[in-house]
Amino acid sequence: MGDLLRFATAGSVDDGKSTLIGRLLYDSKSVFADQLASVERTSVDRGDDYTNLALLTDGLRAEREQGITIDVAYRYFSTPVRSFIVADTPGHVQYTRNMVTGASTADLALVLVDARKGVLEQTRRHAALSGLLRVPHVVLAVNKMDLVGFDEAVFDAIVKAFTDVADEIGLADVTAIPMAALSGDNVVHRSDRMDWYDGPALLEHLEQVSVERDHGEARPSRFPVQYVLRPMSIERPDYRGYAGTMASGTLRVGDDVVVLPSGRSTTIAGIDTADGELTHAVARQAVTVRLAAELDVSRGDAICAAGSPPQVLSSLEATVCWMADAPLEPGAQLLVKHTTRTVRAKVTALLDRLDVTTLEREPAEQLRLNDIGRITLRTASPLVVDAYADDRTTGAFLLIDATTGETRGAGMVMAGTLLP
Repeated sequence: MGDLLRFATAGSVDDGKSTLIGRLLYDSKSVFADQLASVERTSVDRGDDYTNLALLTDGLRAEREQGITIDVAYRYFSTPVRSFIVADTPGHVQYTRNMVTGASTADLALVLVDARKGVLEQTRRHAALSGLLRVPHVVLAVNKMDLVGFDEAVFDAIVKAFTDVADEIGLADVTAIPMAALSGDNVVHRSDRMDWYDGPALLEHLEQVSVERDHGEARPSRFPVQYVLRPMSIERPDYRGYAGTMASGTLRVGDDVVVLPSGRSTTIAGIDTADGELTHAVARQAVTVRLAAELDVSRGDAICAAGSPPQVLSSLEATVCWMADAPLEPGAQLLVKHTTRTVRAKVTALLDRLDVTTLEREPAEQLRLNDIGRITLRTASPLVVDAYADDRTTGAFLLIDATTGETRGAGMVMAGTLLP
């Protein structure tokens, strides 16, 4: 089995997102017989004269009744080449927070466009959110090509319009694929009804797209400490290790590192897993790190590359997607959860609100549900951060209600605007 690719779907209402994911699951033989039988029965009950594969992902009862996606539906499937996690996100503007949730951890964004409608305002918004969240790869899926006679000129015009948007936003890697999800053309298998297209089918592209570099193995090492291990066994009574998941980069035995926020330096003495010792650990790998020096290290600290450490800040500027019904206003007291550290924080200023369709910033006194804007924060104790543009793990955080424990917002540390 190959590596893992996380991708999120986005598109306007009725562009066929759920049908496309259902087709991917069905044609890749990732649907159990009882699931398919249930979908066939429901399709008959709904009066459909075909097996409605969208029902494989529209899992909520309200979604099925309305025929739309209103929540993030996660689905899992695999091929002999790679495993996949799919986040089927809503297209409605009122569910912007849901798309942010689904795309925040995605390696690829799949933006659907109805071939009959072309690039719409919602398409621009989905592209803008993909750019804002620094999703490394984007697929423009021009769906329902069967309804425009598989016309190459229609496809080319949509690609040109989307390319103009992508250039404006700064999306670097965009692959356009014409398809008809209902019939399966260019979804899992290449279509013989669009012989003018010589590119890959969608699944072929998803299997081939490179994600290793995007996962941060080439970036400076960042290892947030989640738990301190002291087994106190007879065999190793002095054992002391620091467990966690590599956020980015590569740690090797013998590397010079710095422990933050204390700033103490040492080297890597060993890297352990349940299967034995390793010579190195890479991004997204869960390991236990042993240090050569006896330092005071606890949960929330970070073990980082000595030559290129992150910043240690108590004040910072960030872009926030607000996810709560009650608005966010300056002076709000919240918890900030950043990697493995949770601290109290105060919103010291609300700088502006972003129109994700036009990408223009406008003055704002508060952020309402689904708004995206820039704020400044002051934390009760320092955070070990990178700019989100440099590291999507150490540059991201959650805003949490200290009383209820509910997540109120998701934030991204701004590049070039870190405060002293």
